[in-house]
Amino acid sequence: MKVLAGNSNRPLATAVADYLDIELTGASVKTFSDGEIFVEINENVRGEDVFVIQSTSNPANDHLMELLICIDALKRASARRITAVIPYFGYARQDRKPGPRTPISSKLVANLITEAGADRVLTMDLHAGQIQGFFDIPTDNLYAAPVICRDIREKYDTDNLMFVSPDVGGVARARAYAKRVGDAPLSIVDKRRDNPNESEVMNIIGDVSGKDCVIVDDIIDTAGTLCNAAAALMEGGAKSVCAYISHGVLSGPAADRLTNSMLTELVVTDSILTPENIKSCKKVRYLSIAPLIGEAMRRISTETSVSSLFK
Repeated sequence: MKVLAGNSNRPLATAVADYLDIELTGASVKTFSDGEIFVEINENVRGEDVFVIQSTSNPANDHLMELLICIDALKRASARRITAVIPYFGYARQDRKPGPRTPISSKLVANLITEAGADRVLTMDLHAGQIQGFFDIPTDNLYAAPVICRDIREKYDTDNLMFVSPDVGGVARARAYAKRVGDAPLSIVDKRRDNPNESEVMNIIGDVSGKDCVIVDDIIDTAGTLCNAAAALMEGGAKSVCAYISHGVLSGPAADRLTNSMLTELVVTDSILTPENIKSCKKVRYLSIAPLIGEAMRRISTETSVSSLFK
């Protein structure tokens, strides 16, 4: 078993390797002056079971291309099996045609990864479950729920918790979290989105009066939806509002919005390297998913059950 790290999130890759008690595979991943990416594997991988850890986060196109070239280099070096470990799968929000003459980019990206030579994919909290079907190779979709729920139980009084879905589409996710944390009650934020990264909170479904509200979602980008939801919950009588999100994209005005929001805390996993604009934001806290990713990789390598991690 060998682990190769791309440049998208080397701290996570290093933590995974530490969990597995192995060294990262030596490799040179460089960018020429014109933007071309060059990869050279610096040790023998012939006949090896190789895992490439690379989130396709910002800059998404560069990191995606880096992943594809790493896979191609390993394939040409005669690796026995190549697993693309993608903690955050970029382009996942483009999983359907929202209007005429629009692409399904997540399917295109799945095709690229498959054609590059990956034998299987390991990812976490896909934006939509059907994306697993976009791949023509085995795909394991991990869940951050065990890591997040453990932290919630340690930090909060579970008797007064109210789990909140920031939109109707996330109800199943919020219900799953609520069930894991002592069958807590559930509320829904009903919103209308007219343009990407813009939302208008309409009303709150459920009584949040006096409750410690926990908003759960898979992705936070510019934080507009989350901050609007937090304000609406406080107006509805909530005692406090925090948020647990799997993937912290946190682009554009996210830092300013979070600093000035009603949120007491935003907790995200380290599936994406902390953006520079977020490092000074005191409301953001990170949870490590390295043990979760590492254990899943170990089980894939030893051909044992991955799904039992979540039972």
